[in-house]
Amino acid sequence: MVRIGQKLKEKRQEKGLSLSEVAKSTKIKESFLEAIEKGEYHKLPSSAYAFGFVSNYIEYLGLPKRETIAMFRREFDEKKYYRVLPEGLSRHKSIIFGGVRVHQAVFLVLILFLLLSGYIAFQYRYAIISPPLTLTQPTDGQVVAQDVTVSGHTDPNVIVYVNDKPTPVSEDGEFMRKISLFEGQSIITVTAKHRLGKETTVRREITVQ
Repeated sequence: MVRIGQKLKEKRQEKGLSLSEVAKSTKIKESFLEAIEKGEYHKLPSSAYAFGFVSNYIEYLGLPKRETIAMFRREFDEKKYYRVLPEGLSRHKSIIFGGVRVHQAVFLVLILFLLLSGYIAFQYRYAIISPPLTLTQPTDGQVVAQDVTVSGHTDPNVIVYVNDKPTPVSEDGEFMRKISLFEGQSIITVTAKHRLGKETTVRREITVQ
């Protein structure tokens, strides 16, 4: 049985045309034309491209289009085409196909959305939960001098109050303040407050000598 590629090749040679001349006129790559003539359709970007290239080639050579296209349809097994498609070409196809490009775009948008959602959730997490607060000194029940160093660790985005006095917080969340207290029992109150309202308070009961 005469194959469509053989028929196209014979017609091209009958007209005295080279593959490069056909490629220049049809805007189809010479390698694709050669693949069509050899029946190596898996070397084409897709089944849709195979049909389009063959159709244009038939029209250019002046073959009866309806009859020749029908011949091509009988010969071309699309399922077989996908089955024999090499893995490398399959990846290439995913880049060329508009539909797959849409899928890739949706995937990228989803990733960006998740990243943005994660960032927003991280930034505003203390609108839902109370900020962390660790008081390293003084310890509960500690006996101290009148000048007391209060230090600890929290989230760098909160405001810290030591006995209602705003206290600077470093970029790594560390804070420290020296305060003076009267002799006797005293309570130190440290509050970490997020700008959205959530707060955490730690109290230490100490003895001042």
